[in-house]
Formats: sequence, structure tokens, C-alpha cells
Amino acid sequence: MTLSGQHRFFAAGFRWTIAALTGMFVLAMIGVPSVGAQTYTVIHTFTGGGDGGGPEGGLTMDAAGNLYGTTAGYAQPCGSQCGTVFKMKPTGQGWLLTTLYKFTGGSDGSTPAATVVFGPDGALYGTTTYGGVNCPSDGQFHISGCGTVFRLAPQPTECKSALCPWTETVLYSFTGGANDGAFPYAPVTFDQAGNIYGTTFSGGVYTTNCYYGYDWCGTIFKLTHSNGGWTESVPYIFTGGSDGANPVAGLTLDAAGNFYGVTMANGAGSSEGTFFELSPSGSGWTLTTLLSFLSGSGNFPRGTLIFEPAGNLYGTTEFGGVYPNEGGTVFELSPSGGGWTRTGGYDLPGFLQDGPIAGLVRDSAGDLYGTGFELGPDNTGLAFKITPSTGGWSYTQLYEFAVGDGGDGPSGNLVLDAQGNLYGTAGGGGAHGWGTVWEITP
Repeated sequence: MTLSGQHRFFAAGFRWTIAALTGMFVLAMIGVPSVGAQTYTVIHTFTGGGDGGGPEGGLTMDAAGNLYGTTAGYAQPCGSQCGTVFKMKPTGQGWLLTTLYKFTGGSDGSTPAATVVFGPDGALYGTTTYGGVNCPSDGQFHISGCGTVFRLAPQPTECKSALCPWTETVLYSFTGGANDGAFPYAPVTFDQAGNIYGTTFSGGVYTTNCYYGYDWCGTIFKLTHSNGGWTESVPYIFTGGSDGANPVAGLTLDAAGNFYGVTMANGAGSSEGTFFELSPSGSGWTLTTLLSFLSGSGNFPRGTLIFEPAGNLYGTTEFGGVYPNEGGTVFELSPSGGGWTRTGGYDLPGFLQDGPIAGLVRDSAGDLYGTGFELGPDNTGLAFKITPSTGGWSYTQLYEFAVGDGGDGPSGNLVLDAQGNLYGTAGGGGAHGWGTVWEITP
């Protein structure tokens, strides 16, 4: 598998053309009616110029209703398109996109595949899959850098120009190998003390048991802030056995300080993915595998889990389900007798197609929203809602993506605003072929 093929599997892919524009853009919005009186609107079309292209990680919303996200650019070597962090502000005439930072592909990182999140200090934090310091050769890839964790904040002094890029600080550069991780695809998570946690797809134990014979099974990392800097430690290294391998989802924290997550590969027997708990234990950490995923009930979980008020967790799998609905699944996990039980879910419509590769978002009524990366008759993706009903869930298709101006290949997490409007990204398609940011209104 080539590097570009590897990156294409994990995200919306690089199916775009290049255009050269500036770093600030206003969209002439495109509205498309959808199923159930929903309205789909493109609120930004990426050009591959100063605004970047290929948004893969989804969106984050602040209290003022502004949207923040990343574009991945090219896979390595990234050349002039190494990814961006952007902000979208609603205005009376539409949405205004500002490029906050443009990665160079060097020590500052490149190719962010996850969205950014707000830290306790109000700054944005995220990961780049590549860039940073040089990686050792693992026999497969020869690339520039194993990825980074970064902080992005406004300039400390007043900016008097129209374009005001933010300042990036690299908190950690991954080195790969047995004592460190490599290639983070997921967003970071903060604990109550302000420490940063996340996962890396690679690094850790050298073995050929991991995803597609990959040589390294991945890690869970922790960054601790001290003396004005950050120190990395590795709470867990995946082995590719019953504990799973190669996580691409972020971690979800509970009130007791335990983390929950999924690996996309391996597990007990012929499983393809695991659900785990990482708990503080004395001066260290203990990882417990709570469930392994089998193809008949959904496999390859890749989205970050979400809690609901009763303490249950919801997630997605990219593949699996019961025939003929084998387009991935939405699953529910409930605490039971000191462990966890898979208590419900929904098999998404699609025959052997790539389903959800991102997690879900939940509204106050308990409805869940998500996307299927290649679901639909043209393998271009769907946006959907599943609603709790007597004895299970009911399914509503919100929008069917198609090759064209609307974008295709949705791969990132979604956000809901207070009015029930849903926002997301499409990694490909659009008028310029570099993807879109979209809104679905009820």
C-alpha cells in the first residue's frame, strides 16, 4: 500500500485540483432541498489556494457560533498544500472564512486529519498526522515527520491588517519506534488538570500482527504541562492481540477520570476492532478491553465515542451489520455489572460500502446524527439521523451527497447549533474539487 493509498483509506482522499486564491473568502451559498424537508446548503467551497483543501476532521463551534476546522491538503510529500486551520464566521451576507494558520510541512507539522478543540486557556489544540521531526524508517514509508501536537492562539499584540494569522506552537513532535507514537489521526482530549491525551495510529511495539500487517500497533499518549513546556509519556502501547491495534479515534473522559476509546483493528479471535477503558492505577495506567467487534455486528470502529446523560456511550463502525444492511453500524454501550454491554444500535443501509468513519453528535431530544463516508448509490456519502423509538431506532436520510458542487466523501465529526442546524465537511467534490463546508437546516 502506498502512502497516498494509506492516507486515502483513513480520510476523504485527495481528489482535488489546485487553484490559487487569497486566505479570506466569502461564499455564494448553494441550497439543495433534501429528504424530510431538510435543506442542505454549501457555506464554503474550498479552492485549494489560500483557504486550503480537503477538510477531513470535521468542525468545532464556539459560544458565538463561529466554526473552526482543518484542511489536510496533500498527503506526504505535501509540497505547497500541507494543510490549514480555518475559522468561519456567520455574517449577514453568508459565512466568512479566514485561514488562521497554514502548515509548511516542516517542523510545524503537516496534514492535519483531525479537527481542533478548545483548551482550558481558550486556545485551539490539535494534531498533524505528519511533519515535525524525522521518522525512522519502518520498512514502509519514508516521510518527513511522525506528526505533532500543536497549540494555536491569536497574536499577543493587536493585528492591524485584514489577514491576522494565529501563532502556532508545537507542543510535541512524535519520533515513532518502541518508546513513542507516530501518525496521530485523532483530536486531543483534556483532563480536569489540563493534561492532554490522545492516540497515535502507529508507533509502539514492532510486530506484523497489526492492521494489514502494519509494523506498529499504535499508542495512547499523555502530555503534561510543567516548567513552561510539555513532557510526553505513553500510558499504553497496543500489542495487536486481544487489546486491539491502530486507533484513529480520540479518547472520551468520564467524571471519574477514566478514558474510553476504540481501536480500528484486531481484538480477540477474528475481531476487527475493540472498545477499551484506560483507568488510572496507582502511579500508572491499566487498559481493559471491554468488547471486541465482529463483522456480523459491525467492525472497524473509527469515530470518537460520545456519552449521553444516562451514562451510555454511542459510536459507529465503518463496516459490518446484518445483511442486507452492511454499510456500517451505530452502536450503544451500557455499563452493566462492573463491565459494559452492547445494548442496542442500528445497521446502516449499504451493501459492503464504507459507512461512518467519524463519530456522532446527539441533540437534546436524544436523536443521533452522523455521516456515511461512501454510502449511497454513487458511493459519495450520506448524512443521516437515527431517532429512539419503541424497541429500537428509526432512520432518516438527511442528505445524499453526489459528485458535483455539493461535495462528497464526508469524513469528519458534526456539530449542532442551538437552533438545531447541523454543520459538517465533505473532503472531496465541490466546485473546485477540494471539498466543502455545509449546513443542514430542519
